[in-house]
Amino acid sequence: MMRSGVRAIVAAMMMGGTLAGGAIHAQSTAMTKNAEDPYLWLEDKDGAKALAWVEAENAKTLPRLQNDPRYKTFYDEALTIAAAKDRIPMPGLVGGKVVNLWRDADHPHGLWRWTTEADYASASPRWTTLIDLDALGKAEGKQWVWKGATCLQPEERLCLVALSEGGEDAVTWREFDLAAGKFVDGGFALPKSKQSAAWIDKDTLLVSRDWGKDTLTASGYPFVIKMVKRGQPLEAATEVWKGAPTDQLRTAAGVVTDGQGNRFVALYRGVTFFGGETAIWTPKGITKLDIPPRTTISGMVDGQVIFQTSEQWGAVPAGAIASAPLASVLTGKFTPTVIFAPGPRQTVDGVMTTKSTLVAAVYDNVRGRAMVFTPGKSGWTSRTLDLPDNLSVDMAASDDRSDRAYLTVAGFTTPTTLQGFDASADARPRTVKTLPAKFDATGLTVDQFEATSTDGTKVPYFVVHKAGAKLDGTTPTIMTAYGGFELPMTPSYAATTGKLWLERGGAYVLANIRGGGEFGPKWHDAGRKTKRQVIYDDFASVAKDLFARKITSPAKLGIYGGSNGGLLMGVEFNQHSDLWKAVTIQVPLLDMMRYEKIAAGASWVDEYGSVDVPEERAFLAKISPYQNLKKGVAYPEPYIWTTTKDDRVGPQHARKFAARMKEYGLPYLFYEDTAGGHSGDADIKQGARLQALQMTYFAQKLMGAAKP
Repeated sequence: MMRSGVRAIVAAMMMGGTLAGGAIHAQSTAMTKNAEDPYLWLEDKDGAKALAWVEAENAKTLPRLQNDPRYKTFYDEALTIAAAKDRIPMPGLVGGKVVNLWRDADHPHGLWRWTTEADYASASPRWTTLIDLDALGKAEGKQWVWKGATCLQPEERLCLVALSEGGEDAVTWREFDLAAGKFVDGGFALPKSKQSAAWIDKDTLLVSRDWGKDTLTASGYPFVIKMVKRGQPLEAATEVWKGAPTDQLRTAAGVVTDGQGNRFVALYRGVTFFGGETAIWTPKGITKLDIPPRTTISGMVDGQVIFQTSEQWGAVPAGAIASAPLASVLTGKFTPTVIFAPGPRQTVDGVMTTKSTLVAAVYDNVRGRAMVFTPGKSGWTSRTLDLPDNLSVDMAASDDRSDRAYLTVAGFTTPTTLQGFDASADARPRTVKTLPAKFDATGLTVDQFEATSTDGTKVPYFVVHKAGAKLDGTTPTIMTAYGGFELPMTPSYAATTGKLWLERGGAYVLANIRGGGEFGPKWHDAGRKTKRQVIYDDFASVAKDLFARKITSPAKLGIYGGSNGGLLMGVEFNQHSDLWKAVTIQVPLLDMMRYEKIAAGASWVDEYGSVDVPEERAFLAKISPYQNLKKGVAYPEPYIWTTTKDDRVGPQHARKFAARMKEYGLPYLFYEDTAGGHSGDADIKQGARLQALQMTYFAQKLMGAAKP
């Protein structure tokens, strides 16, 4: 199984929930001059003047929302859900045991812990705490946020754990001994940086990080991999491979293994956000693979290297899963074999490997199923797991020691269940854990409709609402989407939304607009760069379809989205201000004329385009929310929120947008949390606070004043 493999490296850099990485930016002489932008000083993320402005804005917004009597109820309900001890402790598999990062009211930052698989399946597992992040943070005077771990194969005793101060993408790596249950005295310690590391052996790492001058891309991601030996200072590390400062993503290493003892080290260079170079490293040298740029390694099964591709690769279509024997891959030139090719309304949402199989989540018209693929002498065979229909399926955990694996099944009103199964057998998956219902779904129904976009494209969307509700346009409704980076938005159990919104009579809409990955690479590519207007047209078309069905109306519709979805909200705020009563803009990109100069923005030109390309600059100027605000327009009052610790998109966009609205005399609410990074998840209290603030805003706008 691939522990820190190349596909994971790329996936981890996606936005929204995902991480962004790497960068390219040629300095443009045509960029906005300081004199033309009076709010450049707000780009000084941690500057005293900017933070004083933030404090003043927070002082105006928080009383408006927190003094609403609904706020405390929303906060208490959201925190109860987040801190509940009956949640499913989602598994990882390390060293033959189940590992889990657990947060609750007593451990808001979390416990990293483990137990045996047999005990995990019991009603009350006996956990052994490995790291108490709250205690560690208190002892060291830090607000440590968990960012994952990578462990040495095959022993899996030694691990590197990633800790972030306050939720930033930049992390500190520290070596941990699982058997001893403590950090290794004098062990590997990599100071704070946006970085990655892969184990070569117990005394050797391949590390990509800030090595000093001329080792970072324009957006602050590393492009130089060096070999670090135990006991040596970082200054003694030796260079193994490197990209270039013009690359858009980081250069990183990953170790790929299988259950038969095969093992190799893959190197990935992110030349663009979606395409790059892949190579194999051995002590004898480096062999570059002759594969398309938008093709990545996803694991290995029985000596067969697994690939996923977002572009045509010989006989392998875009969006497919393919394989090739390790022996031929090591030569650099080989012919792949198709394992699975999705249809026009299908997409592969995730894969994982076991000792002898490949398991994939496949979505058909945004409805999930799980398939198991097994290699044999005559090729790959497949079967579909027996799971409930019309729900989401997500990969949870597997390893290459056995064919035991876990996945989750959930729906908007169907609580998540954790399913365990033997991927090598025909047995039906068994329910291992079930999340108790967190809200009353009585009388709720889930419908899937299609809207017709401006170019005739059919855009699916889901509506969760009361069955039999009057179709008179009076239902308070909140709607969201993402629309970028080939990331699909699929149904999930909306515990907090259900409790805070659906129980109170509201409706919820998820729009599967272009730009995402709901229907594979073509659905994404349809909205890249200067073609991006279709994304915004799709979203508006879904709203108009809701109105035509009289599910809701402009006076009762609120929208929200974060990161790239925050850009979506900013554009919709400008282009279709008459369609919404409320707009929540979360950790957004909003100044698209300067986004390449802010935080990690330069890494995303493969998605958005660059101001250094005249055609792309012209398009960005047309859609950039910051530049397209106008005086005298009857905009809805938006709620804009961000975090100071966001070192990915950065709080600068949200600050400048709010400042421009203030200049124009336009109503707005702005809030900036001081922790939490791009995800706003420093601890469970912050998550509950952000949920409660947002839902209070929607209640005020769409449900009216609080009742005495």
